[in-house]
Amino acid sequence: MNAQRLTMTIAGLFILVSLGLAQMYGQIDIRPFGWLWFVVFVGLNLFQSGLTRFCLMTKILVKLGAKPAG
Repeated sequence: MNAQRLTMTIAGLFILVSLGLAQMYGQIDIRPFGWLWFVVFVGLNLFQSGLTRFCLMTKILVKLGAKPAG
């Protein structure tokens, strides 16, 4: 696993852990559907894309004309 993928995996994990801890200690409430679920989605996507090398946003940006990495 290269540094970029490891960074994405760790960043996603940090987002998910921080949301979980904030929920556990009553600082936020993510049970009702709201904008915090967007943060959960971003954290999950970062984590899985670091592990699997598949990122839907990257695929979309490449189709829109961005240069692919490497």
